Amino acid sequence: MSLSARNQLKGEITEIVLGTVMAHITVKVGDNIVESVITRRSADEMKLAKGDGVIAIIKATEVLISKDSK
Repeated sequence: MSLSARNQLKGEITEIVLGTVMAHITVKVGDNIVESVITRRSADEMKLAKGDGVIAIIKATEVLISKDSK
């Protein structure tokens, strides 16, 4: 699959919380955690499971940066 999104982070699923309609997916990317909420149907169709290798694809119109004042 070819995508225009350039922010693609390889990681591993560390937790899945399945709801009736939505699924909360936690992905460990290096020392960081990325969380995603997708439809339950998508999670089921992809057969997502803890330990699966995945790619978190981030597509946003804005990225906000904050710096602590010293």
